[in-house]
Amino acid sequence: MKKAIVIGSGFGGLAAAIRLAVRGYDVTVVEALDAPGGRAYVHHIDGYTFDAGPTIITAPYLFEELWAICGKRLQDDVTLRALDPFYDVRFHDGTVFRYSSDHESMRAQVAAIEPRDVEGFERFLQASRDIYKVAFEGLAEQPFHEVGTLLRAAPDMLRLGGHRSVYREVSRYFRSDKLRILFSFHPLLIGGNPFTTTAYYCLIAHLERSFGVHYAEGGMGALVNGMVRLLESQGGRVRCQSRVEQILVSGDRASGVRLTSGEVIEADIVVSNADAAFTYGTLLSRHPRRRWTDRRLARASYSMSLFVWYFGTRRRYEDVYHHTMVLGPRYRALLDDIFKRKVLADDFSLYLHRPSATDLSLAPPGCDAFYVLAPVPHLGSGTDWREHAEPYRKAVERRLQETMLPGLDQALTVSHVLTPKDFEERLSSVKGAAFAMEPRLLQSAWFRPHNRSEELQGLYLVGAGTHPGAGLPGVLSSARILDQIVPAP
Repeated sequence: MKKAIVIGSGFGGLAAAIRLAVRGYDVTVVEALDAPGGRAYVHHIDGYTFDAGPTIITAPYLFEELWAICGKRLQDDVTLRALDPFYDVRFHDGTVFRYSSDHESMRAQVAAIEPRDVEGFERFLQASRDIYKVAFEGLAEQPFHEVGTLLRAAPDMLRLGGHRSVYREVSRYFRSDKLRILFSFHPLLIGGNPFTTTAYYCLIAHLERSFGVHYAEGGMGALVNGMVRLLESQGGRVRCQSRVEQILVSGDRASGVRLTSGEVIEADIVVSNADAAFTYGTLLSRHPRRRWTDRRLARASYSMSLFVWYFGTRRRYEDVYHHTMVLGPRYRALLDDIFKRKVLADDFSLYLHRPSATDLSLAPPGCDAFYVLAPVPHLGSGTDWREHAEPYRKAVERRLQETMLPGLDQALTVSHVLTPKDFEERLSSVKGAAFAMEPRLLQSAWFRPHNRSEELQGLYLVGAGTHPGAGLPGVLSSARILDQIVPAP
C-alpha cells in the first residue's frame, strides 16, 4: 500500500485521512499535542469539559458523508442536536435579537428595530442564497490551483459582489446600524473583518437557514473521537505527541517527515493540516520556494487572534442561552483596533458559549461550563500576554457580571485561558493568528495557498489556511477536494 502522512489532527486533517484511507492509502496522522483535535482539542478540568475551539456545526451533511463513504452512519457514533434559536445577539443597550430559522420571528424582530428594513431583509436572504449557490456549491468544493478556474469564476464573482466587503453588501439592504451589525458579524467567526472580507461570506446566512446550527452531544470532542474511530476502522492511525520538524524532500517530491524526536517517517504523499504559512515558512524552510517565500509570507495579511477564557461556575445560569454574542459599544472602531491599528482595546465584543445549557454531562451537578472568547489583534500588535492576560480576563469577567452572569466572581470554580501566544506556541499558528490568513478577496480561492502545493509534488494542504478557508464547512470541503487532486494509490 502507498503511504500517506497527514500532519495535524484537526477536523481538516482527520477528514483528509479518512478519505485517503477509504481510497486505499496506508494513512498515519501525526499530531503534536497529547490528544487529537488540533483547534478542537478538549480540556478536562475538575469535572468540567471545555471545547477548546469550534463549537458550531452548520453543515452536518459533510460529516455524514465521511461516515457514508466508510459504509457507516454518523448517528451510530455521534449524536447531533439541532439548536433553534441558533444564537442570541445582545446589543450594548441591552436589546436581544434571537437569531433563528423561524422566518416570521426574524421578520418581526427586524421590524421591531426598523420597520422599513423588513423588505431589505427579504432581499438580503435572496442575495445570500444566490451567493451560496455560486460560492459554496459551485466553488468551495473545487480546486483552485489552476488560474483557468479563477478566470471561469470571475464573472460570477463580480456579478455577485465579491469585490465588495460583507459590511458594504449588507448595508445595501439595511438602513439600521443595528441590523447592519447583526447581519455582517459572521466573518468574525472565521477570522475575517466584516469591512474587508469578501461579500461571498454573506452565504453563511443561507447556510445556517438551510442546514441549521447543531451541537454534538458530549461536546466537539465526541465528534473528533468519532472521526478517529472511523479512521481506525479503515486501517489508519493517529500518533499523538509526534511534532513534525521538517517535511522531507526527494528531488521535487515530498517524501515524508522528520519529527522533533529525530524519527523519520517516509511516505508517498504528505498532507499538511498545519497552518499554511507554518507549513511553508517552517516545515519547508530548508527547501527553496518559488511562490510562498519568506518575503511573501511576511507580507501576507493574517487573521485576528482570540483571547479565550474557559471557566466553570458552582451555580447554573438558566437564563443564558447556549450561544450568545455580547456586543460592545463600538463596532467599526473596535475592528479597526484589531485588524488595522493592531492595538489591544479597553472594550470588546464577546462570544459566550454555555454548552451545559444543552448538555448536563459537561459540568458537575448544579454547575455550568462556559467559554468566552474575545477577538484580539494577532501577535503583530506586540502585546505581551504574560503581562496582559490576567487584567484582560478580569475585564471580561466584569463585563459578563454586569450583563449576563450576575455574581460571577463569587460563583467561579475553575479558570483557564488561551491567548494569542498559545496559538503560536501550542498550535503553530504564524503570528498567533487564530484562523490563518485573513479571508480577503486577494487571499481567497486562487490567491490562497493551494490544496495542491505549488512548491512540491506529492504535498497537499487542507484546513483553514488553504482553499476554501476557515470554519468547519471550509476545512471539511478542503479535505473533500483531495478526492479530485490526489492520485489513486
